[in-house]
Amino acid sequence: MSRLQAEIRSGKRITAEEAVEIYHWPLALLGELADIRRNLAKREDYGGRGEEVVTYIVDRNINYTNVCDVYCKFCAFYRTEKDADHYVLTHAQIDAKVDELVAVGGNQILLQGGHHPKLDLEWYLDLLRHLRAKYPQVNIHGFSPPEFNHFAEVFGMPLEKVIGKFKEAGLGSIPGGGAEILVDRVRQRIAPRKCDSDAWLRVMEIGHGMGLRSSATMMFGHVETVEERIEHLARLRDLQDRTGGFTAFICWTFQPENTVLKAERAGSHEYLRMQALARIFLDKIPNLQSSWVTQGPAMGQVALKFGANDFGSLMMEENVVSSAGTSFRLSLEEMRRLIREAGYEPRQRNNGYELVDSVVEKAILTA
Repeated sequence: MSRLQAEIRSGKRITAEEAVEIYHWPLALLGELADIRRNLAKREDYGGRGEEVVTYIVDRNINYTNVCDVYCKFCAFYRTEKDADHYVLTHAQIDAKVDELVAVGGNQILLQGGHHPKLDLEWYLDLLRHLRAKYPQVNIHGFSPPEFNHFAEVFGMPLEKVIGKFKEAGLGSIPGGGAEILVDRVRQRIAPRKCDSDAWLRVMEIGHGMGLRSSATMMFGHVETVEERIEHLARLRDLQDRTGGFTAFICWTFQPENTVLKAERAGSHEYLRMQALARIFLDKIPNLQSSWVTQGPAMGQVALKFGANDFGSLMMEENVVSSAGTSFRLSLEEMRRLIREAGYEPRQRNNGYELVDSVVEKAILTA
């Protein structure tokens, strides 16, 4: 066993240079080491049963508008105001979606949209206040860093003030969308009108400072190099060292169908390799989410042995990835079965990764 392997097994932090070396190790070895690091990270959780538990959340993606003036080359979801199928959801339409979520025991909505050039500050604040008053039991996980940078520009307000107003109105946490690769060479190639890497990280740092937790993401397999993927991870790790505000990391491969940006689809082996490396490298981000939505349920299950401890969302609704040609769906029963088959106990969680007893789980636990 090499010195570096021994250090990884013991939980020692690795450098970016070492990560480049580790990336090229055999996939089976990477999976083994990531599983060890997963168990080290989770050992003390859930009353000392963190190694045995795989969590999931019942939430719903609500894309409040598809109007966007950023025109990302990898996105098949956006529309302009001139397109016949552009929309902005009303409160009643959003309520109907949340009602369906609550009826099945869900506890979170993921609220994201395009960069609409005409919606004003009060439109967003009114929506947040409405949702918080009507659904106090549902966490609002909303508005990615590019959206917040867009808001600051359109509203002519400092980021701190915008984020503070959104939190006061009811925002509970910030999703990690729009990170893609946090290297500006890459961002200029795939989304030149979207905020740069520093601006993405700045939103997260401000939010963390206000007590808003967030997820972190990476979309890879397009124009970036391996070294740039690791630079992305390093920037996330540096921010986590300062704030401790990231609750989870999620990565997925670029889905090329129906998009302007063309690249050869990265295979499942590449996805597993990057997820395993992320678990080893991101030593202070406690949770890694399996991306079955893009990789498929079977590969999402395999990912639980490559560093993941969370199976993500039931995904009652998903529009952005499916617009690019990927449309995997699971029922709650199927999700729980996949987790059990992999050798873990499935448990529903909230945004803070605290276990919640859902209607389904209460029936199981009291049987």
